[in-house]
Amino acid sequence: MRLMITLSMVLNLVVLGPVCFGLFSSAPWVNTSYGDATVARGILLSIYLAIGVVSALLLVRREPQQVAVLLLIQVVYKLTTPLTVGTLDNPVVLSNLAIAAFHTVTLTLIHRAKG
Repeated sequence: MRLMITLSMVLNLVVLGPVCFGLFSSAPWVNTSYGDATVARGILLSIYLAIGVVSALLLVRREPQQVAVLLLIQVVYKLTTPLTVGTLDNPVVLSNLAIAAFHTVTLTLIHRAKG
């Protein structure tokens, strides 16, 4: 379980680092994946930064219950992304589903260790 907690937090940081930098700097690939620069994209950047900061903190302090809360929120929003975006034909949607699957494994291990 501890290994998967670490891997989930590292995965968040490895993915969110370049994504946040791309959103902040308006990298050319960002428009293709996230659409034009809008207030909504700025809000998304803020959410991603919050997830990144909390992931970094939980990498240092691996409290399973706190990790579970973060991962559960992520899994729910990532699984609803195809519904809110309206397609599976988007790299963000596909990566969200893959990351949700990975985090679900971590959540399952945390749940089993608790019981």
